[in-house]
Amino acid sequence: MADTETRCWLISGRVQGVFFRESTRREAEPRGIVGHAVNLPDGRVEVLGRGRADALDELERWLHEGPPMAKVDEVQTASVDQQEIESGRFRTG
Repeated sequence: MADTETRCWLISGRVQGVFFRESTRREAEPRGIVGHAVNLPDGRVEVLGRGRADALDELERWLHEGPPMAKVDEVQTASVDQQEIESGRFRTG
């Protein structure tokens, strides 16, 4: 992808077991964002995305709210390991 950025967010609160990962995928894919949303052992969700800056900004705004059953307490920016991203898809795990 030309003119793309990679960003990583760590979301804490009630974000596991409330369809956060799948909802994130549904928000990311139409914006052309590839990456992943995965549960972490400490109860947070990690979202890694690569796409246009404006699309990533939109996703970040959505991450502060999440799906209806979620309660987001904090969204932190984390360091990025770009080699983790599989080109062309957004996965959950």
